Amino acid sequence: MKGFDPKFRNFPDYIIGITKEIWEDRGIATLHSYYAPDILVRSPASVVRGNQGVIGATMATLSEFPDRTLLGEDVIWCGTPEEGMLSSHRLLSTATHTGDGAYGKATGRKLVYRIIADCHAINNQINDEWLIRDQGAIVRQMGWEPVEFARDQIGREGGPDKCVRPLTPANDIQGPYTGRGNDNEWGGRLADIVTRIMNADFTVIGSEYDRAAQLEYPGGVTGHGWKDADRFWLGLRAAFPDAAFAIHHVIGNDDPKMAPRAAIRWSLHGRHSGWGAFGAPTGAEVYVLGMTHAEFGPFGPGGVSLRREWTLYDETAVWKQILLATGAV
Repeated sequence: MKGFDPKFRNFPDYIIGITKEIWEDRGIATLHSYYAPDILVRSPASVVRGNQGVIGATMATLSEFPDRTLLGEDVIWCGTPEEGMLSSHRLLSTATHTGDGAYGKATGRKLVYRIIADCHAINNQINDEWLIRDQGAIVRQMGWEPVEFARDQIGREGGPDKCVRPLTPANDIQGPYTGRGNDNEWGGRLADIVTRIMNADFTVIGSEYDRAAQLEYPGGVTGHGWKDADRFWLGLRAAFPDAAFAIHHVIGNDDPKMAPRAAIRWSLHGRHSGWGAFGAPTGAEVYVLGMTHAEFGPFGPGGVSLRREWTLYDETAVWKQILLATGAV
């Protein structure tokens, strides 16, 4: 770990450790050293540039959810300390909505939801980030449907002309990390599976997924097996049947004591032109940023199967784009 604090055993330990230090141990000031001054943080909801904005957003979130925990489930990573490393960090977060803030008046509701964050780090500092929270799960646990939350959010942010714009290729900014991942076979396998699905080859689910696969999807949805995988992916692709699909980053890892696993970051960009996960087609131009983690096991055809999958995208950011495009605010 050349260039990193020696208290961290390895890169996953660094990622999990600083996350706890910043959020749960209240070491918010450590962001001055752990994050670069001009860091880029992209989420489906916005693009934020600069560490001061990150620090402000962190304090605002902790004011709204003071007991928030961030439990690191896995870190799938690539790179070297000398050239920089990219982590795809999957977390399970718990929180109680006890303060007013970005999610409205305090509800007292207890929340459980997942996050995946892709972070590039070099010299003990993160300088580029992509972040997806399961906003669908968050708002549903507060009593909202994602479309109604998005509509209310537009109003609270000043209306269609003043509200924060979701991430799209038009407002994205190129950061310092330009890597595409690594060439490990498990990353390639996951990328091929999702690419085939997006090309409407849904037979890949029966041939590559384990019959007993555990599936974690947006909205806090847990599924099992081929039918649930088919329902999720078909519903998403059917909503945007003509959208361009792209994979932006691919990592595969083989580590002792762990199943082979992979992480990909991908997108759909095009019109909401079909019936599917977002209801009646509106023709709105939409950009969907997605991340998928997977673990593989031995029980499928040829002795390999996808045993566990975690996929996230932000339903509220998709609905916000649809509402802004159609004027249905």
